Amino acid sequence: MTPAPEVLAELQGLRTRVPHLTGALVASTDGLVIAHLVTGMEPDGVAALTAAALGVGARLTDAVGHGGFRELLVAGERGYVATYAAGASCVLTLMASADANVGRLNLEARRTGPRIAALVDAALERRRQE
Repeated sequence: MTPAPEVLAELQGLRTRVPHLTGALVASTDGLVIAHLVTGMEPDGVAALTAAALGVGARLTDAVGHGGFRELLVAGERGYVATYAAGASCVLTLMASADANVGRLNLEARRTGPRIAALVDAALERRRQE
């Protein structure tokens, strides 16, 4: 699927609104890159790892009875990786430096996820109709 320019615009908007954001990626739930703004890392590898994290997160929330997967935050020594459910067909993964305001990161990602989901779903629907 070729990402709509609007998906990249959403990622660029996140980069503008979230200080210390170092990368953003939208992937299908099976680990294929839909759109990305990353440098210094392999987007295909990050997308595949995102799908694996999504699977583990979904199993974990199910196992403890907390419902469907919504988000996962991983804190490393030099920054954060956050993955958010974006509808049924894709996930949003954000990378941020250790200086990032995690509350702001979460707020903006939670607002952006549904918009990205709608854009991806519309692109998938157009593809089905072709």
